[in-house]
Amino acid sequence: MDFTLSDRETHWRDRVRDFIDREIRPRQAEHDAEAHEGARWKVLGVIEEVKAKAKAAGLWNFFMPPQSGRAHVDDSFVFEGEQLTNLEYALCAEEMGKIGWASECFNCSAPDTGNMEVFHRYGTRAQKERWLRPLMNGEIRSAFLMTEPAVASSDATNIQTSMVRAKDSGGDHYVVNGRKWWSSGVGDPRCKVAILMGKTDTAANRHTQQSMLILDMETPGVAIERMLSVYGYDHAPHGHGEVLLKDVRVPAENVLLGEGRGFEIAQGRLGPGRIHHCMRTIGVAETAIEAMAKRLLTRVAFGKRIADHSVWEQRIAKARIDIEMTRLLCLKAADMMDKAGNKAAQQEIAMIKVAAPMMALQILDDAIQAHGGGGVSQDFGLAHAWAAMRTLRFADGPDEVHNRAIARHEFGKYAALPDAVAAKDMARR
Repeated sequence: MDFTLSDRETHWRDRVRDFIDREIRPRQAEHDAEAHEGARWKVLGVIEEVKAKAKAAGLWNFFMPPQSGRAHVDDSFVFEGEQLTNLEYALCAEEMGKIGWASECFNCSAPDTGNMEVFHRYGTRAQKERWLRPLMNGEIRSAFLMTEPAVASSDATNIQTSMVRAKDSGGDHYVVNGRKWWSSGVGDPRCKVAILMGKTDTAANRHTQQSMLILDMETPGVAIERMLSVYGYDHAPHGHGEVLLKDVRVPAENVLLGEGRGFEIAQGRLGPGRIHHCMRTIGVAETAIEAMAKRLLTRVAFGKRIADHSVWEQRIAKARIDIEMTRLLCLKAADMMDKAGNKAAQQEIAMIKVAAPMMALQILDDAIQAHGGGGVSQDFGLAHAWAAMRTLRFADGPDEVHNRAIARHEFGKYAALPDAVAAKDMARR
């Protein structure tokens, strides 16, 4: 087993790292000042300027792997950007994760990445032309509307938003009614399109009741009722919103793949998205351990550097061990996705989705502790990072759902044991 990075993997990682060091990190203060001045929900000029530079440098649209045919989404046009494998992208995404707004500069931000993959895999040529092209060019933003406040949305079959097919003088369309929340990205003024999940046939099999529609966010009846905070942070400029859909008329041609395919699309979309989050999480953890180590080496308490107190030696050591183990699992999952496909890598994707946020949260918590009162303030960015990481234990499926899948896979190895079969039969009585 060779852990040496290939020339190509090193090339793209270093190019992304160098661009971040040269064009993004020096502008952090400028970014923060612009973000906190004037309207909360706005387009940040500093990001748009850096996006243009990244695009000109060919550091653009990394997230779709070669097997997707991403560079040739349709025979009629070709998009800019380099095709990277999941493994190659993992190394780049880790670098992006070290600065919260870096991924957008490369047009590699959620939920756009997942939505673009959905448009590519399941969209018609007309749908790709209208929505995928401007998304991949970085001209608009998008949202994914699945989660609902009234049901346990960790089970996507619970979704209750109704989509009723109707034909009248206005044409063939769906009438949509429902309420969505944690609709990431709707706070951005450039959010022009959403992929919406709802039910088109409540009498069908529970996994074929759902469909997905392409929703033009300017359609009458779409109302962003409020923006939601995350541990007090509003996550501007993109945010998470609660969206009311009241008698929204969506053209029938906006259905993705066909009626009853919504659950299938959701599973195809969330797999890659889950690992993208985890890749960036490694970068967050690296930033946290760096901040913690520097703080411990430069503060004195009880007559010696805080770093020389044994409890902190233990915490730093554990942090480094956990980062390295998590990175290896993340790279293994990415490599399996490349070589065997997303479905074959489901177990590894589930494991890294649970492990990565938990690892980063513990290191961030220790880093906050090392900074004392300053750690919970806005001065060091650790509290904000912790809040963002904590949401990942829910995003793209909560820990409990992934742990359930992992456990069932493990139990499946021994399900044919005589005692296991007997116990199963007894449980049915």
